[in-house]
Amino acid sequence: MEDLYREIIIEHYKNPTYRGHLDPNDIQFEDDNPLCGDHIEITLRTDGEKILDGRFDGKGCAISQASADLLIENIIGKSIEEVKNLSKQDILNLLGIELGPVRLKCALLSLKVLKAGVYGLGETNDQLVE
Repeated sequence: MEDLYREIIIEHYKNPTYRGHLDPNDIQFEDDNPLCGDHIEITLRTDGEKILDGRFDGKGCAISQASADLLIENIIGKSIEEVKNLSKQDILNLLGIELGPVRLKCALLSLKVLKAGVYGLGETNDQLVE
């Protein structure tokens, strides 16, 4: 089963569906993981209550980029309140593989960026993904 998830991660890394930038957008936020050089920017369109569309852009390892693509795919159509309640476990479920501490930070970067954006924060922090 883990091999299937690895294939999904590689596919989302090599051929991301949601890579790009929305202009105009209602929410835009970006941040990086200085430990490994991953960078993610997320732009969203909303109707004030629901995510209508989303895109990510950035650079980094397969885990960070695939995680961002899977996350955007997963949130389109959800309410902003649902997005605010996403957890670290939700990202791990999307990826479907065990991750060590270093790779966990890679996987969670997109969730940190997303939550900082929907909460309207000026910066991210690790408490957003607990």
